[in-house]
Parts: sequence; C-alpha cells; structure tokens
Amino acid sequence: MAWDNMLAVGLFMGLVGLVILIILWPNDKRGARLLVRWGVPDPDAAEVALAVRYLKRRRFWYPWLYLALPLLFGGNNDGASIAGTLLLGGLIAELLAQRPTRGPRREAVLVRRRLLDVVPAWALVLSGLASVSAIAHLALITQWKLLAVAAGTTAVCWAITLLAVRRPPAGEPRADLALRCRSARVAIGLGIGTCTAIGWTQGNLGSLLIVVVGIAAFLAVTAPLKRLPALA
Repeated sequence: MAWDNMLAVGLFMGLVGLVILIILWPNDKRGARLLVRWGVPDPDAAEVALAVRYLKRRRFWYPWLYLALPLLFGGNNDGASIAGTLLLGGLIAELLAQRPTRGPRREAVLVRRRLLDVVPAWALVLSGLASVSAIAHLALITQWKLLAVAAGTTAVCWAITLLAVRRPPAGEPRADLALRCRSARVAIGLGIGTCTAIGWTQGNLGSLLIVVVGIAAFLAVTAPLKRLPALA
C-alpha cells in the first residue's frame, strides 16, 4: 500500500476512534447508573466521581484497541475484537489503578480484600472448568493457535481479577468494593464465554450445547449485583 493511502487509512481510523471515544466517554449520570446497578443505592458525589474515573480508565482504550486488534492479528472477527478490546482495556485499567491514590483515606477503606470477597467460588469453578476443558479439547483436535488464544485469554482474565483484588483502596468502601466486583466478575465471565466459544467450533449438536451453556455461565457471572457482599 502506498504511503499516501496508508496515511489516509490511518487518519480515517483515528477519526473513527475519536468519534467512538466521544460517544463512550463517561459522565456523572453514567457513573451513578453503574454504581446503582452494582449494589450502591443513592451514590454521593464522591462515589460518582470514583465510578467516572473507573470508567475513563477503561473506555479511553476501547476504540483504539478495537481498531488496532484486527490489524495486528490479521482478522476481522467482530466477536473476537470485542472480547479482546474489553479484556485488554480492563487489563490496562487495572495496571494503572495499582498506583496508590493521593490524599487521605478513611481507615475502613484500608481493609484488604480477598479473592472470594469479589468473586464467588462457583464463578471461579466455572472459569476453571471452561478453561481446562477448552484447552484439553483444542489439544485433542490439534488446534494449537486456538489453544494459545484460550490459554492467553485465561491468563489475562485471571490477571485482571487478581489486580482488581489487590489494587489500593480508593474512596468510600461500598463504591470501592462494587467496582472491584465488577472488574473481577466481568473478567471471569469474559474468560468463560471466550474459552467456550473458541474451544468448541465443530458446529455439531454437542458443540452447540456446550456453547449455550457457556453463554448462560457468562450471563450469570457478569450479572450486576443487587446487593454487595458484606463490608468488613
């Protein structure tokens, strides 16, 4: 491709990414809605600000990742691009969130969370079953590229989850816990759905049933919380 054509394509994709970013850019209304959906009724201004910052850390990367991933991996699968965008955007956001917050923090916020405080045991079991079964099946049918994708997806999902557990406390305890739960549960759910989708692609009835079960597990794990786990 000629340099002028490459430049035109780059500028066009940059404009598309900018438009998507503007559409997705969070505000106070979206931040409050997020907290309410994840078990924080009537959030105050400080909690809403925390949720908006949480969303900004993720959504800033989404359009650029969505545009870049097909170019990097030579594919145009929208489902794979969306899953990859959400996972890599979540990973970058959690890495950035590892820096301690500036300013004073309430003592109640200093309680360290455990893995089971943010993700229920049954979701972790489903994640393990989905990953192990998909990897074993792909090894059996010698689909090594897909096996690498399944293993990489599992690693990224668990990295996001563990980073969400260990990141420094910020803001009010209930909002902090709600956002940790959202990060971890969405990551685990995406891992289950992605591993199921790429692990069983034969198109027969058995594969279809397994994929349906995987979708149901994804929806169950990523469902917003009506009530937060008990605060320490």
